[in-house]
Amino acid sequence: MADNLPYSTSVGTLEKMLEKIKAAPAPERFTQDFVGTKLSMKGGSANACIPLLKKMGFVAGDGSPTSAYKEFRNPAKSRVALGVAFKKLYARLYEMNEYIHDATDQDVLGLIVECTGSEHDNAATKYTLSTFNMLRKHADFDEGDNDPEIIEPVKEESGLNQQNPITVNLPQQPSVQQGKGINLSYTINLNLPATKDVEVFNAIFKSLKEHILED
Repeated sequence: MADNLPYSTSVGTLEKMLEKIKAAPAPERFTQDFVGTKLSMKGGSANACIPLLKKMGFVAGDGSPTSAYKEFRNPAKSRVALGVAFKKLYARLYEMNEYIHDATDQDVLGLIVECTGSEHDNAATKYTLSTFNMLRKHADFDEGDNDPEIIEPVKEESGLNQQNPITVNLPQQPSVQQGKGINLSYTINLNLPATKDVEVFNAIFKSLKEHILED
């Protein structure tokens, strides 16, 4: 069964609207009045972009801006937010090629035709490819590449955790200074290396015992 893919018949208007959304305060409801008054975009081509924004996940069914809409307005998150919306919009194409956003125009066109069952030179096919290309031009799709790596603490059978320093309190040692007895104690903080090899820890404590604890 052929699937319909979303597209805009006025890609330039959609592109302009996305830029205006970044600058305008987020409304309580993204309506035709908001588009015409706050975004200063009047006419049927501008109003026709609203359903597409809903399919992208920028506007909820009741017209309220979603969290994706708000992230898109954040300059630091705008391209990534659009990339997420892009994948939502073209989920069917991603089922056919998980890297469709990096595909050539010819490959994208081929999958559009395969998906929709339409002709290569069909108006809807051309609009779909044009909308696809405009959106991916303004989007980033590698949002996970720059995420900080989360390193879980390594726990061995001995219960050691190289993420936390270990404090060793040495017993008091008597010392004589000018005929007076003085009891001295020492505290040693060990920052253990990041390793899962128990033998490394054994060697550290063996050396500590031989050279410090038994002096």
